[in-house]
Amino acid sequence: MFAVSLATFMTYLDLNVINVAIPTIQRSLHLSEAGLEWIVSSYLLTLAGLLLAGGRLADAYGRRRLYMIGLTVFTLSSLSAGLAGNGSVLIGSRTVQGIGAALLTPATLAIITATFTDIKERTSAIGLWTVSAAFGLALGPVTGGLITQNIRWGWIFLINVPVGVVTLAISARTVRESRAPSANRVLDVGGLITSALALFAITYALIEGSDAGWSSARIITAFVVAAVATVAFFGIEARTPEPMVNLRLFRIRQFTGGISTQMIWAFGALAIYFFTSIYLQNIIGFSPLKSGLLFVPMAFALAAFAGFSTLMESWIGAHRTVSLGMAMMTVGLIMLIMHGEHATFASMLPCLIVLGGGMGIMNVPMTNAVMHNTPEAQAGVASAILNDAREVAGLLGITIIGAVLRSKQTSALRAGSTPAQSFLDGYHVGLWVATSLVAVGIVFTYVMLRPNKEPRPSEDPIAAQLT
Repeated sequence: MFAVSLATFMTYLDLNVINVAIPTIQRSLHLSEAGLEWIVSSYLLTLAGLLLAGGRLADAYGRRRLYMIGLTVFTLSSLSAGLAGNGSVLIGSRTVQGIGAALLTPATLAIITATFTDIKERTSAIGLWTVSAAFGLALGPVTGGLITQNIRWGWIFLINVPVGVVTLAISARTVRESRAPSANRVLDVGGLITSALALFAITYALIEGSDAGWSSARIITAFVVAAVATVAFFGIEARTPEPMVNLRLFRIRQFTGGISTQMIWAFGALAIYFFTSIYLQNIIGFSPLKSGLLFVPMAFALAAFAGFSTLMESWIGAHRTVSLGMAMMTVGLIMLIMHGEHATFASMLPCLIVLGGGMGIMNVPMTNAVMHNTPEAQAGVASAILNDAREVAGLLGITIIGAVLRSKQTSALRAGSTPAQSFLDGYHVGLWVATSLVAVGIVFTYVMLRPNKEPRPSEDPIAAQLT
């Protein structure tokens, strides 16, 4: 469990450890704006595009095997990124890092599902997995800021190398192999190709749309490719005897509810995380390090409430626990909206603690709802769907809330507002969009995650229903 949690922490840390180091990297490598964007985007593109394929390969060929391969690829590409002397090498290394993370990430949650067959033990293990991911996300900016200000920027990647080597050594001795039954090991090549193509295309469009223009030929082409590939994927999955994703999974209310809840949370929370970082630095005047430090108490609140959520879930049920977490997030967002140009570290702290607490309460039972209602043979794919839902919804949230923010910002500037006030007006409107969506999630999760009236059947009957 320790090894899997450590690997999860590394991959989530790399999602945003680079953000505060971007100006330093640009000066060091003499990069253009486009090259700079692709240092961040290349990792997200391959991660989101290949997660589903990684989950299916783990189920078919062994979760431990894919986990070890992904961890090795991630560690070696981190070494390459840390030693990069030009933009091309760094972008290439980040691309390979994303591939490693795509193989590694779904395998971690699938290993937990296969290893912990007792529901209580599995719930606790998923709680630790969630806390590891949260700390990785929250400590990314702080780690990046500390390293960039005190050491060479390359160490934001090189720190992964000793951690990766230690994790590999521990995993080799402690992680046992598991895979789908032999009947389910047939690879759905058509599903693999079309799913990867659809995810690559939609991720590319969401990343590049703002800069290239939503009506530009390449963005429209990317959306068309994504739509066609998605239709083709569902058509293939519906007809294939051994599909990559058994579409009957989505008939399980708790599974669909958990995935949808993940998307609601990611759409609002990840977008707000992104734009709040800009607000803290450009409007209030925090340094990158100080901005990162503000998110650390949020991570601790998330960890504390995530630990408590397992007990709460057993007392009041997953649906009420997740709804309570969404309610706390709604309150935290409203508190955040009340802040303006003169906010301080102390005044911002309660908002982020309430937000972190809400995320902690809802994430563990939400993940449980997905993994407990998935046949063990599909654990890798279910984990990949859950993670992909977060990545795509997070990018979608940044895109849509960013468009709302910029629209309001532009109208405020035309009306004579200062640049700072116009950004603040747009930021607040964006916060209200996120708040409204999360508030809707309170009712949605209560309805969708309610337990069945009859006891949940064993995994074998569920697997039988899905074949």
